[in-house]
Amino acid sequence: MESLLLRSQNKVRLVSLDFQRFLIDQIRWEERMIGILGARGAGKTTLLLQHLKRDLPKDGTSLYASLDDFYFSDHRLFDFAEEFNLKGGRYLLLDEIHKYPSWSRELKLIYDNLPELKIVFTSSSILEIYKGESDLSRRLVTYLLPELSFREFIQLETGQVFKSFKIQDLLKSHVEITSEILSEIKPIPLFQNYLPYGAYPYYIEGIDSFPEKLQKTLQLTLEVDINAVENMDFEMIFKLKKLINLISTSVPFTPNVSELARKSGISRPSLLRALDLLDRARIIQNLHKSNSGIGALTKPEKIYLNNSSLFYALAGNNAQIGTIRETFFANQTAIVSKVNLAERGDFVLDEKWVFEVGGKNKDQAQIHGIPDSYLVKDDIEMGVGNIIPLWLFGFLY
Repeated sequence: MESLLLRSQNKVRLVSLDFQRFLIDQIRWEERMIGILGARGAGKTTLLLQHLKRDLPKDGTSLYASLDDFYFSDHRLFDFAEEFNLKGGRYLLLDEIHKYPSWSRELKLIYDNLPELKIVFTSSSILEIYKGESDLSRRLVTYLLPELSFREFIQLETGQVFKSFKIQDLLKSHVEITSEILSEIKPIPLFQNYLPYGAYPYYIEGIDSFPEKLQKTLQLTLEVDINAVENMDFEMIFKLKKLINLISTSVPFTPNVSELARKSGISRPSLLRALDLLDRARIIQNLHKSNSGIGALTKPEKIYLNNSSLFYALAGNNAQIGTIRETFFANQTAIVSKVNLAERGDFVLDEKWVFEVGGKNKDQAQIHGIPDSYLVKDDIEMGVGNIIPLWLFGFLY
């Protein structure tokens, strides 16, 4: 216990508060049990440590611990929490809960038997929290920590803080919002930097090494996180890598299930499950039309990589600018809206607003006559009417 407390204090001491993800101010920290899910590299560990440093007492009643610590190889999580509680502990921050085999059952025991203890834990976005062996649905509040928004990237790069906007306000008042932002920064050069490397905060460790680190992150997601949650064998992990490679070299990918099963070596019944798993891991985006069923066993009508940084790292010379634009738009809007493929145009948000995404010379032919439709253009600073600059959709969170 003492060794964990010392490691916790050291990690908190070293963490910086200079840049904080948007989610830290949206979480209702007063809840007794909170789960923070997200892709590897999104900043979940840093968020936990910042919360402890910024908001919690430093008198030994708050503790951070990672569940992959050797301590938990021969100590039960519940026993550890019980001892911590008996010694006056009140706030327990648990990192990477999915690496502890009986996480669901023991979190339930902690919640039911230690009412004075508040628990915050992080896990991979792969984890289906409410499908664990114990029912946590009445006890747990969950949040998703997504990749960096363009707005957050600007803050990390320049130190300038801009507020985020609701989608309906952005559509209605984009000219006024853009004017305010343009009075402070030139967004297009920053946007051109964001697309290849801005989705994950660890890019600040070095831009040149970022693609290699991102590929390593992806490998760890498959070999460690997915394996911890789904208990897949090495052969299946290898097939998932092959599937990702097939998708990344031809996105946006319209899947032919039989052909994709043959090329990847994954059986047809397992393929749809694999696509759903990669979507939850925030490696790909599975998109459907509004009138189609959506579920783990529903074939997506189009597949994108999750974000533009993944696209550049995996697609290489196949990184087409048109697909990069669409990937960015879908990635940023999906955090605040339901995204579907449109019958005409590219996307429909919340089954209401239709969007066509393209370059500065794109015309409105594909959305002509559609109510509540918008033309989203890259390489423009400001829009007019129903024409909105692409970069502005990075200010939604």
